[in-house]
Amino acid sequence: MTRQGGVRRTQLLDAAEAVVVAKGADASLRAIAGAAGVRVGHLQHYFPARADLIKAVLERALDRSLERLAEATGLRTVRDDPSALESPDGAANPGEVVAVLLAEQEDPQLVRLYVEVWALAARDEDIAAVVREFYRKYVAHVEAFVRQGRPDWPGEFCRARAETFVALVEGAALLRSGIAGSRSAAMDEQLAWCASQLLRD
Repeated sequence: MTRQGGVRRTQLLDAAEAVVVAKGADASLRAIAGAAGVRVGHLQHYFPARADLIKAVLERALDRSLERLAEATGLRTVRDDPSALESPDGAANPGEVVAVLLAEQEDPQLVRLYVEVWALAARDEDIAAVVREFYRKYVAHVEAFVRQGRPDWPGEFCRARAETFVALVEGAALLRSGIAGSRSAAMDEQLAWCASQLLRD
């Protein structure tokens, strides 16, 4: 793809993401093309089917979240082993990692996008596969962070801690956003404490 084509693709994905946040599963190619200021045929040049476009929007959003996690933990992929992670600068502070992840939940657009991601994944196996791969990477990254800080813990225990951490933080998004209830400063404090403890108590 040319540089100009890459820029245009990014613009189309930006428009599609905004429409998915606003309309959810009802986001049509026509609505997305309208938001991007192009004809449906132009949109389909880049994304032949609606499913291709929605999948690309979700993959991009999930990749951004994994990148923020990598920045927070300082863990990067090992060049010779893409499944391995290492931190050249030593372990990050668990409290700071938790703060970065919870800060994502302060963005209502992002939370709405993730709610739509979960809803779409419940109905569409292709989207579900993208979401499962994201959570596989997310848990593996947190597990690597836990292992780095607590090399004395058994592998299965580190994995269980990582899975519980992800479940806690991701589930908290529904309450903290106001979608499934209300939040309080006391809840936020306890959430941050519990999440930090899972990483390294």
